[in-house]
Amino acid sequence: MKCLRVGAAVSAVALGLLAGCGSTDVIDASGVPRLRASHAADSADGKARTVPPRGPRSTFLPYRTTGDDGTQVVRTRWHGRKSGFTGNIWAWVPPQYHQPEYARSGFPVLIALPGSYGYPSNYWAGAQIALEERIAEWSEQGKTLPFIVVMPVLNPAKKYHDGSDIPGRPKMGTWLTEDVPEFARANFRTYSSRDGWAFMGSSSGGFAALKAVLTYPTRFKAAIVNGPDTVPDSPMWRGHPDEMRANDPRHLARLLAARQGPQVHLAFELGGREKAVPDVKRFIRDYTGGPIRTTLFEIPDGGHSAHTYMRRMADSLHWISEQMRGPVPSA
Repeated sequence: MKCLRVGAAVSAVALGLLAGCGSTDVIDASGVPRLRASHAADSADGKARTVPPRGPRSTFLPYRTTGDDGTQVVRTRWHGRKSGFTGNIWAWVPPQYHQPEYARSGFPVLIALPGSYGYPSNYWAGAQIALEERIAEWSEQGKTLPFIVVMPVLNPAKKYHDGSDIPGRPKMGTWLTEDVPEFARANFRTYSSRDGWAFMGSSSGGFAALKAVLTYPTRFKAAIVNGPDTVPDSPMWRGHPDEMRANDPRHLARLLAARQGPQVHLAFELGGREKAVPDVKRFIRDYTGGPIRTTLFEIPDGGHSAHTYMRRMADSLHWISEQMRGPVPSA
């Protein structure tokens, strides 16, 4: 489905032209309800425990300021010990992270992946979309959890790796599912269980997010999957049919269903004008159910772009927030 990725690439260029202008999208989240009362993660049930930063701490450079409270998106380079890949990561912590009443609490992590090549930058970090400002607003209103947002590069250079360890290539599956979470654990107060870990991605990043949760349901509980590819289609799979099948979300969904869990939660977003619509709806119909819980948010006049997906992002974040654990104030 390279047409999807080309569309995402064009969108990324368009977003680049807006750099520094801030978000002009009109996003109506008034219909999104408050979260249910209890998301206590630090309780004695043993399901999730705050894990303090274990280091080594990264050296961060300011990328952009996101609020009057001084919150910032920051950037660093991270060497993945498991993959051997070194790449840029952008990160943001919500205002609640620095508030005294949450000083001993963990926070849920959202690993956000862009579309197209996702190289050399990750557009979720930018002011054009203002994802971080929205999360700050919605979490303050009690509609979503206050996520730590971690935004790694998706691919090395301009080649599609399908978020996978393709033989003979950089291990981008390991980078996304082991090294990037290790970065978060090194630098931030997180949770010990999957209740505090989720992915979000669009187009090629949506494929990687979908595959990550289906591959490692004991590590990650939920994903927001926007206009995704639903099959691996990198030309670098040529000559490796078995490995390609092992990284196919359809195959992974069948395996998870056969094992009867653990349960995962997938929020799909689709613009009505996307070419991906029939493929994504077919995937939901044929490969989900049982332990794979899904919801679909459709944007009738939407295209294949991050701006389209932001229009329902409050709904998606609310839905996965209901499945996860959030910070607990000190007694």
